[in-house]
Amino acid sequence: MTASRILVLNSGSSSLKYQLLDMADSSRLAVGLVERIGEEASRLVHEPLTGPGAEGGKRERTGAIADHGAALQAVSAELAADGLGLDSPELAAVGHRVVHGGTRFTRPTVIDDEVLAEIRSLIPLAPLHNPANVTGIEVARSLRADLPQVAVFDTAFHATVPEYAARYAIDAETARKYSIRRYGFHGTSHAYVSRATAALLGRPVEDVNVIVLHLGNGASASAVRGGVCVETSMGLTPLEGLVMGTRSGDLDPAVIFHLARVGGLSVDEIDSLLNKKSGLLGMCGDNDMREVLRRADEGDEAASMAFAAYVHRLKKYIGAYSAVLGRVDAVTFTAGVGENAHQVREAAVDGLAELGLALDPDANAARSSQPRLVSAQYARVAVAVVPTDEELEIAAQAYALVTQ
Repeated sequence: MTASRILVLNSGSSSLKYQLLDMADSSRLAVGLVERIGEEASRLVHEPLTGPGAEGGKRERTGAIADHGAALQAVSAELAADGLGLDSPELAAVGHRVVHGGTRFTRPTVIDDEVLAEIRSLIPLAPLHNPANVTGIEVARSLRADLPQVAVFDTAFHATVPEYAARYAIDAETARKYSIRRYGFHGTSHAYVSRATAALLGRPVEDVNVIVLHLGNGASASAVRGGVCVETSMGLTPLEGLVMGTRSGDLDPAVIFHLARVGGLSVDEIDSLLNKKSGLLGMCGDNDMREVLRRADEGDEAASMAFAAYVHRLKKYIGAYSAVLGRVDAVTFTAGVGENAHQVREAAVDGLAELGLALDPDANAARSSQPRLVSAQYARVAVAVVPTDEELEIAAQAYALVTQ
């Protein structure tokens, strides 16, 4: 029997998301989430998609789950109840989402003690994410020390961005000393969606230039030439770039100095302001695009302004990345907002006919969970909607590494 199953773990500071996939046919066997880890009201939601438990559907239980070790033990028990346990000989590896790989990790990597230590050393570049990723790795290794553990990095897909585009124009020695450069994030999504766009167009990946717009609560853009990322909107951290749910995106760095000198805000207060209290939330009080659209439709001025700012930034990046690529074959929308908010797609493409972009209004307004084209037939550049699948991408990369 050939082991073909991959358990994908996405470990957050107080949560653990997981999926079990069979790479023989890319099918999902189970999905789930443990949230509020470390609290009395921890919650585990588990959904088996095959096996004896599948007929019962989603299962949920609450109660204190002390830490990530206990969380993964609980997940293991749920999987075992469905005949999908971690002791199965069909399990080939565990794939871990790791947010920051720095310049060291540019491809999926089998985790050993040295690799784990290097991921720990990158915590200063991703203090909110890498510690939780490390914890998930440690726990999984303790449960199955014999099983390959593979780290798949959010930053890896963007490692191909040319040095002149990755560099910030600051003192070179300071940049080197503190590892200051553009890293980019959401890489697994951009990798998956750029390939899926080429498939949707019926063309080889190597022949397709695509602008990918990953629009969720966090949002990022990338310019992908022939399957290779050449530019991306997020930078040293996920703060740079597009207007997001709670993040400001691009702003004059002197705003920080002004807030410190004139406003008397501390570094931590400014960090919280720009990452957690800005973007759509800061401009209108809502970070849910559905609420922003509802309020804008009702004439709410703050929501209308927030939406306009959001779309304006999207247009700027579409235009800039069109210049970077020279030839654009497709602009693809993905993630929660990109896949579901037809108003965002309509507004972002409106007025860009000179760039070859035009929508089919009916196709754009129609809801579907499938990859699809929403551009007008006469449009020179395709506009696509492609649901992202980061878990499948992580599983595919992990499986390819351990079976090569």
